[in-house]
Amino acid sequence: MKAGRIAFCFPGQGSLEVGMGREIAAAYPEALDVFERSSLAAGLDLKHLCFEGPEEELVETEIQQPALVATSLAVCAAVRARGIKPDFVVGHSVGEFAALAAAGALKVEEAIALVRERGLAMAEAARKNPGSMAAILGLDDEVVERICRRIFNVWPANYNCPGQIVVSGENPAVDEACAAAEEAGARRAVKLRVSGAFHSPLVARAADRLRPALDKAKFVEPTSPFMSTVTARIESAKRMAPLLVEQLTAPVRFTHAGQALIKEGVHTFVEVGPGNVLSGLIKRIDRSVKTISVSTPEEVDKLEETLLSA
Repeated sequence: MKAGRIAFCFPGQGSLEVGMGREIAAAYPEALDVFERSSLAAGLDLKHLCFEGPEEELVETEIQQPALVATSLAVCAAVRARGIKPDFVVGHSVGEFAALAAAGALKVEEAIALVRERGLAMAEAARKNPGSMAAILGLDDEVVERICRRIFNVWPANYNCPGQIVVSGENPAVDEACAAAEEAGARRAVKLRVSGAFHSPLVARAADRLRPALDKAKFVEPTSPFMSTVTARIESAKRMAPLLVEQLTAPVRFTHAGQALIKEGVHTFVEVGPGNVLSGLIKRIDRSVKTISVSTPEEVDKLEETLLSA
């Protein structure tokens, strides 16, 4: 089977684990350099937080987001040190910042500083306007969309793959949507461990806070085309700041972005960063494509071997 074109995919919040990036930083000076530069840019000891925890601090939105992006970019630096480059980049939620930095549209330090501000903005918005999120499994998108239209203050937030949509909104509305989904035949409706109603109008305050920082950012054309999960289209540098603001309150259209990349000829999706959540989603979007998760030195070796033999 030919590898075809390659997309690097960058995970979002929830993919973290204590110890992430430690092995890759020990094996690749390029990866360690990313952690050191990211720590300075965030004003946080991201190296220590990622490598040692504690978990209760690492899971906080304002820390988790820059920690995840730094880890993904450290892994990406190791992959690039082996001469492996993507034909496209895509990110899930905060992973879009890693995707843009990986493609050279932003410097590492700029991406981390923006993500630190994004995490603080989202944490503040969640405190001031509480809400929750839930994954609805086993229903068609249209059924979940109808449920959300019927219930006040709940919205589709993540189109992750066929049969999996996350909804977001006020706590009672999310509970009502979960009950309605189960009545409609959902396999499961699972509340997520998150601190707010992300990717919904309830966090509009975060978008307002982040906008000035994004307006000042200097985006350049990416070296690998950037597939937006807001629009599920390839987007240029001039669109990046407004899309990253819109992204906070708009749904993540990962299903549609994955389908669009497959139409562009992508047959190998490389998940760059901790966990393998996106690899699982891509397989449920199209079982015929190849997915490879990379977060350790051994997985970098395996990636190189897989691509050479394709």
